[in-house]
Amino acid sequence: MMACQTGRYFLVGSNHAETKYRVLKIDRTEPKDLVIIDDRHVYTQQEVRELLGRLDLGNRTKMGQKGSSGLFRAVSAFGVVGFVRFLEGYYIVLITKRRKMADIGGHAIYKIEDTNMIYIPNDSVRISHPDEARYLRIFQNVDLSSNFYFSYSYDLSHSLQYNLTVLRMPLEMLKSETTQTRQESFDIFEDEGLITQGGNGVFGISSEPYMKYVWNGELLDIIKNTVHRDWLLYIIHGFCGQSKLLIYGRPVYVTLIARRSSRFAGTRFLKRGANCEGDVANEVETEQILCDASVMSFTAGSYSSYVQVRGSVPLYWSQDISTMMPKPPITLDQADPFAHVAALHFDQMLQRFGSPIIVLNLVKEREKRKHERILSEELVAAVTYLNQFLPPEHTIIYIPWDMAKYTKSKLCNVLDRLNVIAESVVKKTGFFVNRPDSYCSILRPDEKWNELGGYVIPTGRLQTGVLRTNCVDCLDRTNTAQFMVGKCALAYQLYSLGLIDKPNLQFDTDAVRLFEELYEDHGDTLSLQYGGSQLVHRVKTYRKIAPWTQHSKDIMQTLSRYYSNAFSDADRQDSINLFLGVFHPTEGKPHLWELPTDFYLHHKNTMRLLPTRRSYTYWWTPEVIKHLPLPYDEVICAANLKKLVVKKFHKYEEEIDIHNEFFRPYELSSFDDTFCLAMTSSARDFMPKTVGIDPSPFTVRKPDETGKSVLGNKSNREEAVLQRKTAASAPPPPSEEAVSSSSEDDSGTDREEEGSVSQRSTPVKMTDLGDSAKVTENVVQPMKEVYGINLSDGLSEEDLSIYLRFVQLGQSQHKQDKSSQQFCSRCPDGVIKLTPISAFSQDNIYEVQPPKVDKKSTEIFHAHIQASQGIMQPLGKEDTSMYREYIRNRYL
Repeated sequence: MMACQTGRYFLVGSNHAETKYRVLKIDRTEPKDLVIIDDRHVYTQQEVRELLGRLDLGNRTKMGQKGSSGLFRAVSAFGVVGFVRFLEGYYIVLITKRRKMADIGGHAIYKIEDTNMIYIPNDSVRISHPDEARYLRIFQNVDLSSNFYFSYSYDLSHSLQYNLTVLRMPLEMLKSETTQTRQESFDIFEDEGLITQGGNGVFGISSEPYMKYVWNGELLDIIKNTVHRDWLLYIIHGFCGQSKLLIYGRPVYVTLIARRSSRFAGTRFLKRGANCEGDVANEVETEQILCDASVMSFTAGSYSSYVQVRGSVPLYWSQDISTMMPKPPITLDQADPFAHVAALHFDQMLQRFGSPIIVLNLVKEREKRKHERILSEELVAAVTYLNQFLPPEHTIIYIPWDMAKYTKSKLCNVLDRLNVIAESVVKKTGFFVNRPDSYCSILRPDEKWNELGGYVIPTGRLQTGVLRTNCVDCLDRTNTAQFMVGKCALAYQLYSLGLIDKPNLQFDTDAVRLFEELYEDHGDTLSLQYGGSQLVHRVKTYRKIAPWTQHSKDIMQTLSRYYSNAFSDADRQDSINLFLGVFHPTEGKPHLWELPTDFYLHHKNTMRLLPTRRSYTYWWTPEVIKHLPLPYDEVICAANLKKLVVKKFHKYEEEIDIHNEFFRPYELSSFDDTFCLAMTSSARDFMPKTVGIDPSPFTVRKPDETGKSVLGNKSNREEAVLQRKTAASAPPPPSEEAVSSSSEDDSGTDREEEGSVSQRSTPVKMTDLGDSAKVTENVVQPMKEVYGINLSDGLSEEDLSIYLRFVQLGQSQHKQDKSSQQFCSRCPDGVIKLTPISAFSQDNIYEVQPPKVDKKSTEIFHAHIQASQGIMQPLGKEDTSMYREYIRNRYL
C-alpha cells in the first residue's frame, strides 16, 4: 500500500500473513534526487495502524480551511518494480495486478497483469522538460503486463538445481557468512531452511539473483543498498507455464520456465550475434521441472529439472534491414581470428552449467547462394580453435545438422534424426533429481539408464553441461529441436521418479501431447518477443500431420513477422534500451531517438578502453576449469559463499511455517482465491472420454481419440476427419518450408531437386468412395483396443500355470464355506451386505473402521447440512465479534 502526503509518500509492505509490516518514507520535496528512508523496524498490524493514524492526525490542516493535507491511500500494489528517472524527477513503478501461473514446492510464481507508474516529486517543485513526455511514452512501450514474472519466495533467475543445492549446503560451511557481517535486520525470503542439530533454531539461506536474467536490476540498483532486501522484487522476462499430468490419480506437475537474457537484448534483425562481453542476442534459458504434486515441500518432495539454452551464433555479425529485403544478407562485422567473443561466451556457459557444452547448429550448410553457410563456417572455425586448448574431457562438442535440408528430403525423417541427437545429448549432460535412484531401477536396470551421464551424489543426480541450440533466428527450428530434447529428458525424469518402467515416451500419447502444447506456447511467446509473430513452423509441420488450414496461417504469421521487423522493431528496440538502462537520458547530450545506431551502447569497447585482453590460448577463467565438470556457480568456495545470506529463526516463526503461509487457515478465504491456478490437465483435456479406454497418459492413441484433437479442431470431429482426408488425397503444397521468404526455414534460392516430401499417412485409415462417400465411424471398438488382449484367444501354458497358482494361493486364504457365504450374501430386506472374504480382518477391503468424531464436530456437521437446506443457526456473540474484527482488519 502507498499512502500519500503533501511532502512525502509512505510505502507500507507486509508479509503474506499480514502480521509483520515495514515502512518506507519517500521524500517528495526533491525535484531530481531520490531520497528514501528505511527505518528497518518490523511493525505489527496494530503498530502500523497507530503509526499511520498519528501521521494522518499530525498533518491535517486546521478546521475551517478548505481541503486537507492528511494521509490518504494512493494505490494498493503487490510489489515494487523499481525507480526510474529521465530528465525530470523519479517515478516509482508498482505492480497493481497479478495472476498466479505456477506453483513450485509451495512457492507461487506470478505474472504481472498491470502496473502503475507514479511521479514522485510534488507539482510545486517539479521542473518541467519538453522531452520528458516522449521518454515516458518510450519507457511504457515495454509492456510489463506481457510475460514478466516474479515470485516472493522462489529465485526465478536461478535453476531449480542451483536453488536446491544451495538450500542443502552444509551449515558448518556457512557459519562464517552469517548476518553478523551484514545488515543485522535483513531477513530471508525463503520459507524453508536448514534445521540445526540439537536446537530450536532454523537457518534460512538466500542467494543473490543471477543478474543476467533479471530485467529490473537497473531500476532497483539505486535503492539496493538503502532499503531492506525484502523490498527488492526481481522480475524475469520470458515464459512460464504449468500443466498437470495425471497418472492413475497421482498428480505430477510439468512446469516450463524460460528466462530471457537482459544483456544484448532486442528485436530480431536489430540484435544479431554477440557483443564485446560475450553476451549473445535472443539468449533464452529454458528449464523443464517435473515434481510429484502430492508432496509440495522441497525437503520431502520429489523434484527433477532439465535445462537447455538457445542463443544467436556467438560471432560479430549482423543483417542490414535498410534494403527492405525479406532475407537481408548476413555480414560479418569484425574479424575475430582468435575467437575472442566466442571464448567469452563459452566461458560464461562453463561457469554456469559446467561441461560438456554441446553446440547444436541447425543453420543451412548447402546453399546455391552463400547465406547461412557463412555463420556455419565461422562457428566451426571458432569452436575448433577454442577446443585445442581445453582438456580433452571438457572440450566443446559441436553437432552441425542442416535441418532444412533434411525436412525437404524424401528419405529422411526429421524427428527421428532429432530423437537420436536428443538421446546422445541427454546421456552426456544428465539431469537434476533430488532423490537417489529408486530401488526398482537397481533391481531391474535399464541399459539406457546405466549409460546416463551427469554427476551422481548421495542425494540424487546433478546436470553437468548443457545443450546450446541455434539456427539463424533461434525460433522455429530451434523450438522443434528443443522440444525433442525436452521430450527425451522428460522420459528420463519420469523414470527417475518411478512413474514409468522404461525411459521412453512415444508420440500420440496424452503425456507427449500435453508437453507439446506447453512447448508450442513457449515457442509462440518467445517468437513474439523477438520476431514479432508466432511460430511459422511447428512440431506438427515437421511430423507432416499439420492440417491444410495451417498453410494459410503460416502465410499470415510470415506477413506479421515481416511487418513487425520492418516498421515496429526500431521503436521496440529503443524501449528495451531505455528500460534496461542501456541508455541514460542526460541533459546536453543527444536524445535516444537522435542516435543513428545503438551499436555503441551495447559494445562498451567502442566507448572506452577495456582492460587487457585475455590470453589467446588460456581463454577460460582459471577457477572455472578447476572444478569441471561441475558448474563453478554451484561449487562451495569463498567467492560463492559471499553471495549467500544466512539468518537464524525460531522454529515457530511464521517465515518458516510453509503450511500457514500457503493455505492461510487464519482468514476467511474463497475458492476463487485459493484455487486461482487453472492449469491444463492430461485427464481433462487430452484423455479420451470413452469408457473402457486405458486412462494411462502413456498409451498411444489415435488423433481422433483424444480429448483435445491433434489437428486443433475441438468441436467438429467429422470436419477433422475430412481435413485429414483432403490433406492425404490432395497434392502437397509447393514446399511447406518455403511458405515464407522471411521465415528462418525458407529455402530461398537454394531449392534442391528433391522437392517437398509428400504427406505422411496419419494413423487413421481413409478410403475414397467418390462423390457419395460418407465418413463413418466405428462405434464398437475392438476388444484388443479396450482390454489389450483378445479374450477369445486361448491362454498360453505359462499364463495358465501362473493363474492356477494364484487361485490356489487365494483358496488357502479364503476359509469361508459356500453355505455361509450364500446365507449372508443376501438379507431379507433385499439389501446386499458385504461380508468378509478373508480370514485376516486387517487386509479385508470391505472392512471399514469409521473414525471417531467428537460431539462438537458432529454438531458442526449437522449445522452445515441444515444450512444447505436453508435452516440457518443463530450466530453467537463470539462469532459476531470475530466477524466484525475480520471486516475491520480486512477492509477498514
